[in-house]
Amino acid sequence: MVLPASGLFVVTEVDLRDTTQLAVDYDLDTHRGALWTDTGTYDLTTDTAFGVAPWNANEASGAGYTAGGALVTGTVFTHISGGNLRFDANDTTWTTVTVTSVRGIMLYADALAGNNGLMVINFGGLFTVTAGNFNVQWAANGIWEHDVTS
Repeated sequence: MVLPASGLFVVTEVDLRDTTQLAVDYDLDTHRGALWTDTGTYDLTTDTAFGVAPWNANEASGAGYTAGGALVTGTVFTHISGGNLRFDANDTTWTTVTVTSVRGIMLYADALAGNNGLMVINFGGLFTVTAGNFNVQWAANGIWEHDVTS
């Protein structure tokens, strides 16, 4: 089984809006991005967090890669226009790293005790780097953009 299609963690999105009132601050520079391999069984409608099954196995590993991933810096959450909201950040780079069969990245709220999952981005293929840089370049229109009015 491969990483799921790109998407938001449904449980986190629900907890932001229900009586749980989960305090995710998308502007914090404490979110992390962890690289993920091509194995495991995942469900973004029920999975909850980094370090919680199934997100407690199959993280990328190798020389120069630190378990738990890298900080996602330069984060900004903005209202674009109308009902459009955007989350963006600086590109995320691992330098002088060796990782194999990387399928995607999981973003999670490291500032929260539960390491709540924010989203997964499936790269659409497997990527390997040997003693080089692994760069995740976010799209020109941000990591995600959502129209809450449609």
